[in-house]
Amino acid sequence: MRILLDTHVFIWAVTDSRRLGKEARQVMRDATEVFVSAASIWEIAIKSAIGKIKADPEEMARAIVASGFVELPITAAHATQVARLPLVNDHKDPFDRLLVAQSIVEPLVLLTADPKVAAYGGLIRAV
Repeated sequence: MRILLDTHVFIWAVTDSRRLGKEARQVMRDATEVFVSAASIWEIAIKSAIGKIKADPEEMARAIVASGFVELPITAAHATQVARLPLVNDHKDPFDRLLVAQSIVEPLVLLTADPKVAAYGGLIRAV
């Protein structure tokens, strides 16, 4: 199985956070490939700049390869898929919606701890 990590799952994985549960760790170990979207680095850059999270975007970008993950660029196909997504529970977060779109286009199982993202169903797996 090929998986895409949502931003928090990625941060928790590379920082070995206790917030990343056993199930998520097992899914990541069992995956044939683990992807991290460029959108996650973009989200980290913006949210760290405004003080919402404490993470260095350059360090996080380097951590993708250092962790054995694969960087997933953002393509026009990903961006146009966002327009086809319904507003589930009035969820408008552009980063989350792009990750959902990428999981559909590629296809990849999106591993998330966010119930709002999990509500999209399909290839989304909540952990």
